[in-house]
Amino acid sequence: MKKIDVVILAGGYGRRIEKFTQKKIPKPLLDIKKKPFLDYLIQNLSKFPINNIYIISGHKGDLINRRYHKKKINLVNIYCIKEKNPKGTGYALFVVKKIIKNDFVLINGDTFTDFNLNVFFKKKLKKNFLGQMVLTKNYKRSLTKDLTNLEITKNSTVILSKKKKYINAGIILLKKKILFHITSKSFSFENDILINLIKKKKISGIKYDKIFIDIGTPKNYLLAKKIVSKYFYRPAIFLDRDGVINVDKGYTHKIKDFIIKKNVIKILKKYQHTHYFFIVTNQSGIARRFYKVEDFFKFQKHVKNYLSNNDIFINDFEFCPHHPNGNIKKYKKKCKCRKPDNLMIIKLLKRWPINIKKSFFIGNSLSDKICADRSNLKYFDYAVSLHKKLSI
Repeated sequence: MKKIDVVILAGGYGRRIEKFTQKKIPKPLLDIKKKPFLDYLIQNLSKFPINNIYIISGHKGDLINRRYHKKKINLVNIYCIKEKNPKGTGYALFVVKKIIKNDFVLINGDTFTDFNLNVFFKKKLKKNFLGQMVLTKNYKRSLTKDLTNLEITKNSTVILSKKKKYINAGIILLKKKILFHITSKSFSFENDILINLIKKKKISGIKYDKIFIDIGTPKNYLLAKKIVSKYFYRPAIFLDRDGVINVDKGYTHKIKDFIIKKNVIKILKKYQHTHYFFIVTNQSGIARRFYKVEDFFKFQKHVKNYLSNNDIFINDFEFCPHHPNGNIKKYKKKCKCRKPDNLMIIKLLKRWPINIKKSFFIGNSLSDKICADRSNLKYFDYAVSLHKKLSI
């Protein structure tokens, strides 16, 4: 699977919604159910096998940097770059021109779509194209005045149209070499670069007809507060890892030892569009000095990417590196996160809007069952015939 970065443009001043920002916070940090809008955006992106996320901020960018810079969310590294003198989307890309090492997905930090980025990972962009745009018909929720009259030809090329058929949905895959077109004088990526590439038939398109919202006006922001929080509220499947997702070889941490368990793909595909998937795993091998945290992350990332390649997305995970009999001092302790205790699940419940009544736990041990019971979760023990039992 090829490496792809994500660049989020979060430098807009937000003049149209000053009554909500009060000029004190950047637009992408506006609150939705006690969480910044940007949290929802990043959480949704991090389920994909992204290499890095770069957030380019401007007005009040220090607040964005403080919240996200050098954080790791679901194994995706996040870096924030603040523009000293914000000059537009084109100049924002010029700021990160030397940092980006891979093809990248450019996303507006004030719009939300639930587009499946796996399309970009799995399908190669044809040589004659420099980018691939996601287009939507949802005009009413868009504030953009640029790229609103678009059409897609039979060979997937984006062209300008006299009629208002499709608009830019705020997501575009770009080949790294497009950065050669970006200069310090490129103040608008849409007007200075992208529209010219469309005229030259260098951009392909994908139609998208699901949720799309732009938070740039009071009306749209209030609408987003209702739609986004409701959209994200769903049940979850909490999964033990070793022995449930992959074969447990005893302190499994080497990629060469990864073997997927029978029926797991079939089970999870059934719930992919209705449930979150969270991994909750004891990793006492870290405390016992059998392997390091970095080894765990590397293996966990392999599991996440393997499942993603099968269109199954792990939304988040928690792990416990502790054990009372550990050999490493900072990990040698009795904690509340190690199953059968349920602090790992409590942490996930705080981060995500989960419908706990319809959620359940799949494990393979007594400690998993007790953890599920303490969390008021229905419990299923892993078995070869598990897919027959999960007809709920």
